[in-house]
Amino acid sequence: MHFEKDHIYHIYNQGNNRQKIFFNRDNYLLFLKKIKTHITPYSDILAWCLMPNHFHLMVLVNEVNLPASSLGVSLRHTETFKQPNIETEKSFNASIGIMLMGYTKALNKQQNRTGKLFREKTKAECLNCLNGITPSFYNTKHITQIQVDNQEFQYPQVCFNYIHQNPVRAGLVKTEIEWEFSSAQDYAGLRNGTLVNKKVAQEHIIVK
Repeated sequence: MHFEKDHIYHIYNQGNNRQKIFFNRDNYLLFLKKIKTHITPYSDILAWCLMPNHFHLMVLVNEVNLPASSLGVSLRHTETFKQPNIETEKSFNASIGIMLMGYTKALNKQQNRTGKLFREKTKAECLNCLNGITPSFYNTKHITQIQVDNQEFQYPQVCFNYIHQNPVRAGLVKTEIEWEFSSAQDYAGLRNGTLVNKKVAQEHIIVK
């Protein structure tokens, strides 16, 4: 994944072989804690949604690299990513990988399972890059992405709305605010969550 400061990205991944990644409410809550630990030091979260077998994050990147000393997180897994200056810096890209590995380890222990939980490659699509959307999103049967035919639409807005509609499209709920594990309830004023930065979101999208 390639990240640039001051750009908005849609980050997503799904279970390996489309398997479930969340088995109970505690699993969802644990993953949210890991998002706060590993994602928010680098970015403002504009929208998020956790589905039974995949997740979506919409973020505005503030920093691509941070001093390791400022993160308060162990660096023992960062060797996997072969980063330069491993003793002093950690990249956003590496932090995402560490988040997924940490969650996998915890879930494997809980479920008495082994092996990979997520697909090998996490996707990060830039929503406001000057060279356009890369690549185009599309609809699949197993993990929903986005197709934008009318270029008059502002893509961050479309992605924001679409992330919150995921549970409805999957038939899990009738309205987006019924799904506990997304930021839709925060924007609807039904919950005072601290994961999303509403002020920053309002600068880039129309928050309904």
